[in-house]
Order: sequence, then C-alpha cells, then structure tokens
Amino acid sequence: MDFFLKGLEALREKNLYRERELVGEDLINLCSNDYLGLSKDGRVVETLIRCLKETKRVGSGASALVSGYTREHKELEEYLAHFKEAPRCVLFGSGYLANVGVIPSLVGEGDVIFSDQLNHASIIDGCRLSKAKVFIFKHKDYKELEELLIKLRKNYRRCLIVSDSVFSMEGDLADLKTLRKLSQEYDCILYIDDAHGTGTIGEGRGILREFKLNFFENLILMGTLSKAVGAYGAFVCAKNEVIDYLINLSRTQIFSTSLPPCLCKASPTSLKIIEENPELSLKLRQLSEKIYLRLKEFFKEVHYYKTPIIPIIVGEEGRTLKVYEFLKENGFFLRAIRYPAVPKGRARLRLTVSLAYDEEILERFFEVLLKVPFEFKI
Repeated sequence: MDFFLKGLEALREKNLYRERELVGEDLINLCSNDYLGLSKDGRVVETLIRCLKETKRVGSGASALVSGYTREHKELEEYLAHFKEAPRCVLFGSGYLANVGVIPSLVGEGDVIFSDQLNHASIIDGCRLSKAKVFIFKHKDYKELEELLIKLRKNYRRCLIVSDSVFSMEGDLADLKTLRKLSQEYDCILYIDDAHGTGTIGEGRGILREFKLNFFENLILMGTLSKAVGAYGAFVCAKNEVIDYLINLSRTQIFSTSLPPCLCKASPTSLKIIEENPELSLKLRQLSEKIYLRLKEFFKEVHYYKTPIIPIIVGEEGRTLKVYEFLKENGFFLRAIRYPAVPKGRARLRLTVSLAYDEEILERFFEVLLKVPFEFKI
C-alpha cells in the first residue's frame, strides 16, 4: 500500500496536496457560491423549518422512480419551468450528477461532442462516460468550433455542443447567440450548464434572459440550486419529450435517491425572492465591480467579466498557498485554487462576491491585503 503514501508525497512536493478545512465563525468566508446570501435568508430558513415540522420527514427514502417523488419535488420542478421559461424541468441530486448523467444519455458511440476547453470537471467526466468522440475547442474560440463542425460533423450520427454559461474559474460568459447559431446550422444539441448563471445574470433568471433569448428547440439547460439559490440540488430544462427521455434513461436520475422533500420546498421561496427582486443581480454586479477595482490596487492580474467570480491570478502554486495562509491567519478564508481545477502555473485565489458581505467586512479585508508580503504577490 506504499503507493498511497508515495502519491500523497508527490502531491505535497508539487504544492497540490489538499485538505478539507472547517470554516467556522472565526473566519470570514470569501469564496462561497452563496452569491445572494439566500442560504441564510430568514424566509428561506423558515420555509424549511415549517416543512420539516409539518411532514416530520427528512429524507425522501428512495429514487424518484421508486417512491421518492413527492408533491414537493413536483411543485419545485413546475416552479423551475416557470422561472426558466422552459417547457419542463426535472430534478437531479447535484450539478455533478446532472452532467455525468445527462450527457451520456444524449450521446454515445458513433456520436461526437464539442466541448469548451474550460468547461467544469463534471462536464468533462460526463463527456468521458458517454463514449462519444470528444473534441475540445479553445476557450470561447467559436471560429475554431465552426471549423471543427465543418470538418467533422458529417462523420457522426448525433452531435452535442456543450459549454458552461458562466465559467466557474474565470467568471466570463459563453456567447449564447453564437452557440445557438452554430448548433442550429450544424444540427447539434446544445447543452448549457447554467450553474453559476442562475441567480447572478439576466435579472437572476440566467443565461437565456441575459442574452434576451428563449429557445428550446435544440437546447438542454442545466442549473443548480446550491449556489445563488442557496439550497441544494440541480435541474435540467428542456422540451417535454427530452425530459421524459432523461427520466427513463439518465442513470443518475434513475439510480439516485431523490432530494430531501423539504429542501425542495425551500427552493421556490428563494426563486420567488429572485424573481420578485430582479435588482438583486444588478446590486451583485455593482458590488463585484467595486471589489474588482479595489483588488487591482493589490494584485497585478485580476479578472472581471461582470459576474461575481473574480479570480486573482497568483501563478505559482506555492506562492498562492502562502497568500492563502496569510489571509487565513488574518481572519479571511479565500481558498487557493490549483491544478487540476486550473492549468498548472495559473493558480489563483478565487474570490466570489456575495450580497451577504457588508462594508465593514470588505474594508477589513482590504486592510489585510495591504499587509500581504510583496514577495507573495506578482
């Protein structure tokens, strides 16, 4: 069993060893995906508590196709379809389970996938599990994508183009109009992961509203409830027949225990808050820009694309860890993101903006940044 110890030692030597850390009240968390602060919103919490008291039930007890599909699941799916202006939605246990379950049910041997270089790991794994031929195009290089489509599309039965909407490590947006055009011109299914777009862009409604589009002819849209919505789980929106197809053929839908019913009951409360307060996403964008402009005073390479994901590129893994440790020692938790989540030599501190941050917290953070030793920065 020495290979376990050797493998761990190799990770330590490369500054890629990871540990789970408890983030208690002594640390201010600046890297949560709870963008709107809804996970602690009193209205959402009260809905959850009331449901638990009424149903006296925590878990669903089975998969949706056995006995784990309750009124709460059905009502959440219906509300999500309304929220996303989609024909229909189906729930999954998580965004990861959705991607690794849906993609292999859409394409397989004899089919082809064109995937953006910076797509999330769950998309990458879903593509691998599908056994379809996978071609990676450079990040948001839609000219290269079209060249690949011209050259290769005719050789395969079914074609899937897959992309994040908001890319989780960069914070930039996919060009949905271009992706729609290419997918329709070359007879492809378009699969969009809107996990970080839901609640943060398009008045909170996500990538379709951001681009003023509404089409489901060839679109399958995935989103999560664990980020801006502040709850847990994921969903897929598509045409009726596609949803029926996934219910019958997606293995992570068929063989996974369904979400706890009361979590499903809480999610519409969050979604309704987002729906009735479209200004929240604008406030989030304004706060994100304000933080970005301040961060530029302290670090050479900071990216901002009008989303709440702001990567601070430090570069070398060891130096990034030292900045992370320094911030932690001074009361702030801002996780160092390293390979394989990002390319080698492009390690970063991934700051995520939340409306839960107040002015005092941010000023304290900027004061700490002033004290970060210069040799740790670029």
